[in-house]
Amino acid sequence: MKRIGVTASVVFLIGALSGSAFAVDPLLKEEAGEGYCHMKFPAVRQRTLSSDNPQAKRDSTGDVIDFYGACAETPTSDDQIIQQKHDEQFMFGRNYEDGD
Repeated sequence: MKRIGVTASVVFLIGALSGSAFAVDPLLKEEAGEGYCHMKFPAVRQRTLSSDNPQAKRDSTGDVIDFYGACAETPTSDDQIIQQKHDEQFMFGRNYEDGD
């Protein structure tokens, strides 16, 4: 019985880790020249933007970042987190603050 529990735990852990690895892979990555790339990758889930473990949205949501820049960029890199936080604040101000 203990062996089944250990095996199930290992399988669950491997599945969780592989799922996280796939979540941060770009949907599109094209070299644009000398260290620059054009990439499209899923946006970060809004609930996880301020956490220590930001998570990318599912590909099926259609919420995609169209990025031009360094090829080392990832959906959860610091620059992307800061930009998405800024975008959220801008949209909040645009939608809820009165311009009069």
